[in-house]
Amino acid sequence: MSRFARLVALTAAASILPAASALAANTAAITDPYTNGDSQHATAVEPDTFAFGTKLVVASQIGRFFDGGSSGTGFATSTDNGATFTQGHLPGLTNQVPFATGPYDRATDPVVAYDAAHGVWMISSLGLTEAGGLLGAAVVVNRSTDGLTWDNPVTVASAPAGADYDKNWVACDNTPSSDFYGHCYHTWDDFGDGDRILMSTSTDGGLTWSRPVQTASGVFGLGGQPVVQPDGDVIVPASNAFETAIIAFRSTDGGAHWGDEVVVSRVREHSVAGNLRNGPLPSAEIDPNGRVYAVWDDCRFQKGCKSNDIVMSTSTDGVTWTAVRRVPINDGADHFLPGIGVSLDTAAGDPGRLGLTYYYYETPACGTRRTAPCELRVGYVQSNDGGATWSNKQVLAGPFPVAWTPDTSQGRMVGDYISTSWIGSQAFGAFAVADAAPVGTVFNQKIYVPTGGVSAATFPNARVREQAFSDNGATRANTRSVIRPARR
Repeated sequence: MSRFARLVALTAAASILPAASALAANTAAITDPYTNGDSQHATAVEPDTFAFGTKLVVASQIGRFFDGGSSGTGFATSTDNGATFTQGHLPGLTNQVPFATGPYDRATDPVVAYDAAHGVWMISSLGLTEAGGLLGAAVVVNRSTDGLTWDNPVTVASAPAGADYDKNWVACDNTPSSDFYGHCYHTWDDFGDGDRILMSTSTDGGLTWSRPVQTASGVFGLGGQPVVQPDGDVIVPASNAFETAIIAFRSTDGGAHWGDEVVVSRVREHSVAGNLRNGPLPSAEIDPNGRVYAVWDDCRFQKGCKSNDIVMSTSTDGVTWTAVRRVPINDGADHFLPGIGVSLDTAAGDPGRLGLTYYYYETPACGTRRTAPCELRVGYVQSNDGGATWSNKQVLAGPFPVAWTPDTSQGRMVGDYISTSWIGSQAFGAFAVADAAPVGTVFNQKIYVPTGGVSAATFPNARVREQAFSDNGATRANTRSVIRPARR
């Protein structure tokens, strides 16, 4: 482990309480240790999490660049049910100082997985090179047997000439009775080929990976998140290439072949104010019975498409999906960037426990001449019955001005995704919070998790509006350019 790694005890944790309404104390899990002169420092963005047993691993970008990627990938690991964290950076990844041990100029899109069959933790990253223009050069994975000490990265796939990789994700089959127990599945898209989705499989704990393959129809898309059913079928919810629909495809033979995509739903999205980088990429998880949950932000249930709800669709086979329903937060806010987690603790007798962490603006039309500047908050709601009823909102962090977050070529950034994982009865979201104004290119943004986790009782909320308004035409497709910028 890096000599810069350190133990972050809960008793020394910084609580984010910038407003009296904040209900949760949070632990600063990941901070930026890099010092290179060409990125924005004291920045951490785009966290993912995974929990197994008593361990929780968090990963994020650290040292964000304006035009894409970061100085490296940071991690924070708890071995005691989220009580304390050890943080550090992944070795052998980038050439940025003060570490400079890797071949890539930048790293982005960190994702965590665990392979129970081989006892291996994995953090997947996208390695970027700068020569000749910023390029997604390779999908790589750092491996660890304890979540604390990480090996140098293994290459999952190197981009051939003309390719430009983007938006990787990885998940493993952790069901001992599955025919494909110990298979791990990587997905990403090739921006150089119109966002064509590629898949690769490992059967040896991430040491080697199969040649990348396309789906049966060569589907285009991005932001795929594989989930594995107890029988070994793999389902991948994703966005289509222009983020105007949620799609899904699957493999029933351990990743040897991938079928045609189906459309889960068209997307209707309110453009988020404040020059915030955001898009309706799905967040997906699976419960112990094999039901897949996909959530994203969508405005179809708001008259005039004036704000976003978090909406959800579910499936038991990846082919047939339920009608889209809104999560009834009912606070008049604009909700976006959801990260869903599903409890896998069947001993509790409630395999439908869902934890949903998300960002929101209290005022959807913030940042205009007639309204106050946009301020971000982090909220949490929970369902203990598979999404039939939901808890009241808990405020986990905020408010903080969106102008305090690092700037990118696609807007101010807390992440293209966030994440929630469960340990026992407690949910642990991970989210970026800026807790002071920047000074020049030095910011004050870290990755936080709720101290000790969160949980909530649920009850039937106010009446859920299920009418999709006809004036909410599909999406931002009408305002997008023909060429979508790469999402790194």
